[in-house]
Amino acid sequence: MSRPKSSPAASRLRRASRRHEWLLLGILAAEVLVFSLAGRNFLTADNIANLVRHSTEIGLLALVMLPVILTGGIDLSVGSLLGLCAVVFGSIWRDWGWPWPLAAGGALVVGALGGGFNASLISGLRLPPLIVTLATYSLFRGLAEALTRGTDAFTRFPESFLFLGSGRVGGIPVQAWILGGAAMLLWLSVHRMTWGRSWRAIGFSPEGALHAGLPVSRRVVTTYVVAGLAAGVAALTYAARLGTAKADAGTGYELAAITAVVLGGASIFGGTGTVAGTLLGVAIIAVLTNGLGRLPATLSIAGELSGLCTGLVLLAALAGSAFSDWWAGRSSRCRGATPGDGTAPTPT
Repeated sequence: MSRPKSSPAASRLRRASRRHEWLLLGILAAEVLVFSLAGRNFLTADNIANLVRHSTEIGLLALVMLPVILTGGIDLSVGSLLGLCAVVFGSIWRDWGWPWPLAAGGALVVGALGGGFNASLISGLRLPPLIVTLATYSLFRGLAEALTRGTDAFTRFPESFLFLGSGRVGGIPVQAWILGGAAMLLWLSVHRMTWGRSWRAIGFSPEGALHAGLPVSRRVVTTYVVAGLAAGVAALTYAARLGTAKADAGTGYELAAITAVVLGGASIFGGTGTVAGTLLGVAIIAVLTNGLGRLPATLSIAGELSGLCTGLVLLAALAGSAFSDWWAGRSSRCRGATPGDGTAPTPT
């Protein structure tokens, strides 16, 4: 049985995505080369494991941010929701005396409810995602601070829980298995299932998707609930990695996740984006942040330089992708032009 032929527009999108991913792979390779030559102990097994551990939370948030952005939405509240879930987990475990697996389940429920709350306002009341999640960005962080009175922190978690943040399975950090499993599920959903293709259709044209019979509201609700659930998982890995849960957990993570998705080639207006590109965006930001902290010349200002360099890399990747598209379009026009038909380039 032969596979159905894809449309010319879909083929062009796939070719553009591959070009952008190759560009990101080149940037990542350049980063690794520079930091392995100039940094201290950069390309060691311990540092690579440390890099994976520190990028898992942002990686999880970026992966689930991709479906949200594919539908033309945005979620600015995932970092604050991570902080709220971490505080809820610590409070249930310490103050209520529940075993940590039940407390973890409670944190995941709170994450899903937070995502569902966003979805109900966006899909039910037709409010703009930017405004809704900007409001819940403050709401969730405020709830976390109220639960801890701004100063309380939950510590001394059991060793079996801390294994999530420092343990290894098969010689690989536990977080790598979690991030890899999430990436595989998202890849199957976005690239191999009708479910994921409908997210792209909604991002291209919500009205067209509705007229085509797609359950637009249900699909949009799903993306925000999954984002909230992933914020709960990220809260658990964050608390296990640092051994503490407090209200400021995950501050700024939402912007890092959005940056990784856009750096990975997703359109902020919806419709385009890949899981592979998102993972490469996460890797570029993680390697840049880690590598700057290992350069003797930038050790004291690595945090400030990381934000500056991330912005420059994002601009360079977007400019490179735009140039690649322009060059490919120009080459295509030149190949399609024939002498004498008025479209051939005039020799100079």
